[in-house]
Amino acid sequence: MLIGEVARRSGVSARMLRHYDTLGLVRPTGRTVGGYREYSPEDIRRIFHVEGLRSLGLSLSQIGRALDEAGFTPSTLVGDLIRKTEERLNREQELLERLRTVDAAEPSGWQDVLRIVELLHGLGSQSAARRLQAVLAPAEGVSVPAEMLAEAVLTESDPNVAGALRWALARAGGDGVASVASGMASEDVDVRRRVVLALAELPGDEATVVLTDALGDPDTTTRRHAALALGARGVTQAVPELVGTVLTGPNDVEAAELLGTLAQDAKWADRIMSALVYGLTAHAADSAVRMRLTQALAEMPGTTALDTLRQLSRDDDRAVALIASALVEKLEKRLDDELGQP
Repeated sequence: MLIGEVARRSGVSARMLRHYDTLGLVRPTGRTVGGYREYSPEDIRRIFHVEGLRSLGLSLSQIGRALDEAGFTPSTLVGDLIRKTEERLNREQELLERLRTVDAAEPSGWQDVLRIVELLHGLGSQSAARRLQAVLAPAEGVSVPAEMLAEAVLTESDPNVAGALRWALARAGGDGVASVASGMASEDVDVRRRVVLALAELPGDEATVVLTDALGDPDTTTRRHAALALGARGVTQAVPELVGTVLTGPNDVEAAELLGTLAQDAKWADRIMSALVYGLTAHAADSAVRMRLTQALAEMPGTTALDTLRQLSRDDDRAVALIASALVEKLEKRLDDELGQP
């Protein structure tokens, strides 16, 4: 079969077939009387082998070795190709995300594009100080898109930069909640914790829904921060986790204050008191827990906790008893004032 017919049937150009011949990769078995290349069925089969290996990203020299060296094994070479392809895909994914970020900012001209790129470089810097500067003092004339800030929030490990990013995100508007909330699907517990901390500073029902779902997260810290954020919004679904926070700490003081606020609702006052009293019973042998519960009882409205505090004023732990006694004295004075007694 002559070169033109081979090119037509194989889809490989005649020019490339001549190149293969020059390299010794696919040399036609014969020549016609006029000196034209003539390919045998075996030659054509080799052409298809070459094209198949090219489709995997092998160079022509690598293909030559693969086809001609009997001891050539593909494992190492294929592994290298996989790694290089993954690196290329990662670079292309980064480029795609960068282009999407630029597009979301709706630049009016190339100067705007350059400012956004400068901001991206700042947020991607290895220096925490440089990242902080990029958040607090972005390039002139650039409003940072909420989606860009959300992405940075999910990956930022420096606490100062993370705080600045949350602050900026809360003021950016846009679709920040949805962008941040996507991180709740991450298997990385640190990412989920960052999501909850960011959502705590974002207003609206959408953020509240995601925070409520986070109460079921397997990570204790994620649940705790979600409960604190929800308690501040007056969401009573957070009560069990807030009580648990009082029992175990940290953030027990903040949790106690929130429980006191939620207990202003008469429908929840009894439930919260019952949970705190149950905690005293369940942790009767742990004076540190009893101390935290005593301080939480002090946050209950009115004289709701007076009887329980009277019992604690006789606690075996002197510190617990002293604090409870002081609280009882304060509440009894308040009660006397309300009753008008001298």
